[in-house]
Amino acid sequence: MKILVADDDADLLDLVAYALGQAGYLVVKAPDGTEAVERFDAEAPDLVVLDINMPGMSGFDVCSIIRGRSTVPIMMLTARGEEQDLVRALDLGADDYLTKPFSPRELLARVKALLRRARIERSTGPMSVGRVTLDAEDSTVRIGAGQPILLTKLEFRLMQALLAQAGRAVHSDRLLILVWGHRGTGDRQLLKQLVHRLRNKIEPNPSTPLLLQTAAVSGYKLMVE
Repeated sequence: MKILVADDDADLLDLVAYALGQAGYLVVKAPDGTEAVERFDAEAPDLVVLDINMPGMSGFDVCSIIRGRSTVPIMMLTARGEEQDLVRALDLGADDYLTKPFSPRELLARVKALLRRARIERSTGPMSVGRVTLDAEDSTVRIGAGQPILLTKLEFRLMQALLAQAGRAVHSDRLLILVWGHRGTGDRQLLKQLVHRLRNKIEPNPSTPLLLQTAAVSGYKLMVE
């Protein structure tokens, strides 16, 4: 597996590259956003790790460019951890994030989860329950006889997790694991943001959801009938 890592902090870039290399990954390094795009095109990595706060072409810019060309998993690194940065990263199609400082162990756990999820998604066929149909091939959901609705990868994973338990409540902590693969309870706000974005796509009236409902005991459920 090949991983592209882009960060203008040379010490952190070397540390991340070393940790990934010790775990058996082939690492391609880029010291800025411009080179990250060039190396992505040249190397075709299996996963990309991007620092958000790079001069010139930011991690957001690079994420947007890569997502326009590929569905490869993207992890964002941020020193700020501000909600607006995380929401923007999700909107651009990022799959996960890490807030600095982080441990090599945490980095490797997230990387393994992203790569494992990517393998599952490549092998998943259409999934239908009631009036909801998910199609992994083109990352869409169809409600009844409606038109296919394009989802981001995170939105698709959330729908997939809820559809597998259709009509039943799924606890937020469980959804964090199913969607991101490795996540703590402190990120429930991130899940709320994802639910909000998904409701805006699939609900006739997002403020009064009929499909993706909030469950009584700290979770969500998908009503498919």
